[in-house]
Amino acid sequence: MTRRSERLDSELRKEIASILSGEVKNRNPGMKGLVSVTEVDVAPDLKTAKAYVSVYAADEGEKARTFSLITESAGLVRRELARVMRTRTVPMITFLPDNSMEYGSKMDELLAKLHEEDPGEHD
Repeated sequence: MTRRSERLDSELRKEIASILSGEVKNRNPGMKGLVSVTEVDVAPDLKTAKAYVSVYAADEGEKARTFSLITESAGLVRRELARVMRTRTVPMITFLPDNSMEYGSKMDELLAKLHEEDPGEHD
């Protein structure tokens, strides 16, 4: 990955996060929980980008609704990006769920349980 593409990925991640927490959230009062854009991966031709999003919500239903509202707002996000970015083209954005934090949390819980069950053997 080149330095330029890393910089573009980082800039897009910041701008998308800002748009989701501002414009998109204001237009969609059903959007609940905390939304975090964990990574953006722009294709080499700059025509498409994958945005990985984590949603922390009270329950799975709320989380699913919020993620659905985010994916439905892809056009709005792209229009807002076109206003603030200084690039010739703004990529089409595909939002994908990022479950790495949940996975890590689950692994931590499992390791803690193993340690509780057998504390003497791991010292």
